[in-house]
Amino acid sequence: MFDIDRWQEIWITITHNKSRSVLTAFGVFWGMLMLVLMVGAGNALEKGMTSQIEGFATNSCFFESQQTALPYKGFRKGRRWNMTNSDLPVIREKVPELQYISPVLFAWGQDKNVVRGEKNGSYLVKGCYPDYDMIEKSKMIYGRYVNDIDIAQKRKVCVIGERVYEVLFQKGDDPTGKLIRVNGIHFQVIGVARSTSGVSIGGQTAETVVLPFSTMQQAFNQGNIIHFLAATAKNGVSVKVIQEKISEVLKQQHQIAPDDKEAVWTMNIEEQFKMFNNLGIGIAALIWIVGLGTLFAGAIGVSNIMLVTVRERTREIGIRRAMGATPLNIIGQILSESIVLTLVAGLSGIVIGVGLLRAVGIVLSQGDQFFKDPQISFGMAIASLIILVIIGTFAGYLPAQRAMLIKPVEAISEE
Repeated sequence: MFDIDRWQEIWITITHNKSRSVLTAFGVFWGMLMLVLMVGAGNALEKGMTSQIEGFATNSCFFESQQTALPYKGFRKGRRWNMTNSDLPVIREKVPELQYISPVLFAWGQDKNVVRGEKNGSYLVKGCYPDYDMIEKSKMIYGRYVNDIDIAQKRKVCVIGERVYEVLFQKGDDPTGKLIRVNGIHFQVIGVARSTSGVSIGGQTAETVVLPFSTMQQAFNQGNIIHFLAATAKNGVSVKVIQEKISEVLKQQHQIAPDDKEAVWTMNIEEQFKMFNNLGIGIAALIWIVGLGTLFAGAIGVSNIMLVTVRERTREIGIRRAMGATPLNIIGQILSESIVLTLVAGLSGIVIGVGLLRAVGIVLSQGDQFFKDPQISFGMAIASLIILVIIGTFAGYLPAQRAMLIKPVEAISEE
């Protein structure tokens, strides 16, 4: 394996015709470079997407009332209806698989609807339960989130988003306990929230003012109406189970036909994330198929050139056979040359590919990282080396077989 004379012979053979060796190796180099870049880009896209959804409950589903599509019990189709407070205890009773549930009210930003002194802005106003923070998780920069006492006592308090804080307050000021005016009504700030996820419902957390759900119903004359319902399933329970059960309860509560598929709009986040994961798997598979295809195309080029090389070295091989070299020696020599050429080209592709990914990662780290840290894993690098050895063996197999069939007498007699 570490015979110096053998390695010198391999090197002399490869460098004998430098142009041909370089052109031959380029196919493998380019294939490995493309594979590394595509895998790195795929990993970066996956990391970026994962970072965007981190902090959002993937075991959640959402509900909204829509017009009925079927007549039922004297009601005509096209009827408008609303979810109400009375739905919540029934849902909790009939859906034991439920973990968290929160009704939601929305008041989209009117012109300069949030004011503090001379400063103002237009922001989304959202009313919800404390459980909502377990579905769309926020990091509290100052203070706390809405709690059960706020709900029970209908306190006029609010949690403002990070962007709202930046507009209304000086940097570094603690806003807790301060008053702001929301849609003409004064509320005391109890916290500042920062989103931990790129996913949000209704609007970005940074540009939202959150009120206790009961307070918002009363302050803005919403009666007992619920605009939106958010729920999560217990661990080990499919979201589809609670999705179907809650939909069924809502239809029973509001005299809606059981087979009406349009009256209750639902979104199953678990299924959405499964689709995303399947898409990621599909993209990864496509990347490997294209990359390996390019590599094998390069291997065919190496094999063809090695066949030409063997043909040119017919006399040399014949002399070696006549001097006692076994067929195994000849096969080992040809395979070694093929593997070395493939490894050198492939490793060059890996090194340059990793360098390019690193450079791109440094540039992208300065902004929002939807495309995050484009790198390949150590396991990927090891797998690439194994693939290169396999490709080199494949590329050298046919030339080695051709060399083994050369008869010493006929080879020596060739001019």
